[in-house]
Amino acid sequence: MNRQSREQIIILFVVGTLALNYPLLALFDHRVLLAGIPLLYLYLFVLWLAIIVLMAVITERAGSRNDDRAGD
Repeated sequence: MNRQSREQIIILFVVGTLALNYPLLALFDHRVLLAGIPLLYLYLFVLWLAIIVLMAVITERAGSRNDDRAGD
């Protein structure tokens, strides 16, 4: 894994930690339902999914770069 990928993972970790912390969670803690799902739960699961997808994209790109270098 190269340095840029490591930096992107660290940035994703910090942003994810901040997004799952109190001030932002309080913004979504209302008795509002979207498609029958409480807003806070929807926020948490969408954020969780986004973090997983972004982590997969970062690691896949890093893996494909390493495969390209190995072929040279």
